[in-house]
Amino acid sequence: MAKTVYIAGLGLIGASMALGIKRDHPDYEILGYNRSQASRDIALKEGMIDRATDDFASFAPLADIIILSLPIKQTIAFIKELANLDLKEGVIISDAGSTKSAIVDVAEQYLVGKAIRFVGAHPMAGSHKTGAASADVNLFENACYIFTPSSLTSQDTLEEMKALLSGLHARFIEIDAKEHDRVTSQISHFPHILASSLMEQTAVYAQEHEMARRFAAGGFRDMTRIAESEPGMWTSILLSNRETILDRIEDFKERLDEIGQAISKGDEEQIWNFFNQAREQRQAMEIHKRGGVDSSYDLYVDVPDEENVILRILELLRGTSLVNIHINEENREDIHGILQISFKNAQDLERAEHLITENTDYTVVIK
Repeated sequence: MAKTVYIAGLGLIGASMALGIKRDHPDYEILGYNRSQASRDIALKEGMIDRATDDFASFAPLADIIILSLPIKQTIAFIKELANLDLKEGVIISDAGSTKSAIVDVAEQYLVGKAIRFVGAHPMAGSHKTGAASADVNLFENACYIFTPSSLTSQDTLEEMKALLSGLHARFIEIDAKEHDRVTSQISHFPHILASSLMEQTAVYAQEHEMARRFAAGGFRDMTRIAESEPGMWTSILLSNRETILDRIEDFKERLDEIGQAISKGDEEQIWNFFNQAREQRQAMEIHKRGGVDSSYDLYVDVPDEENVILRILELLRGTSLVNIHINEENREDIHGILQISFKNAQDLERAEHLITENTDYTVVIK
């Protein structure tokens, strides 16, 4: 039976979610809320949604499922507002927030005793792009879509949500809200603090050592990429997960002090073990088993510094969906650059490897 789905927030996540739902459920009616008219107009024009509004409460009573794809503070405010609206009996309310405990706690407080089902959620996918104009039906492919069940969640709630979101081609995972926040504080939230701190330190350092800007490449680029993330979102994330993140900061300070002391003492064995253990631990992590949160499939091509080389390779890959492409240059002129191409799935990776290997004499490596 066709359902009515209401997506509040037509940014990259909400609009991409609408596309994914449409892919497997073209008969479902999708309603959209967004404060900005530009995103509403794009979503309507591109067929992501069927109707749009800038009045959140107006469409809520029509929906069988409501998904709040909004900043954390606004998500909490809308949950409180939904508690006072005349909603359909048995309506499912979910969200897309990057932290879960605060949202789940508010839902359990305000929605209890009502004919409402609630399940917290966090689709762990994203892009440096924003807004409905950047929506991508494949954004969630192979990514973790985490559910954090609560006292307002029944098993049929989860099954209905998984069926609704089948077109996202994501990997559904269930975890306790507090444990979600503990885990993401370590592998997502704290790394953003590190990246931004490293950028701030380097910017100050480069005022006296200008060449630091010119030599920044390779590892520095990879470590600081996420420092370009949207500051408002990350401010909200940190403030909604304070204790856990502060714990990670203190733990890291101790680890820095330990390696600092080893360097001060000239303890070669401890320093060697520091790097070796990190190498072994990274090699053992799920990111090398296509199971990580931001799973991608990477192909490296050893290319010479010649005109049109990259264009030639991209022409071979015409029709293949790419996630990212960049050149890993080193500060030497006598070696080939390494072209790194990232794909969303193994099929595209294998196809690309075959095409490049068959049509060029470049060395191709898959990692």
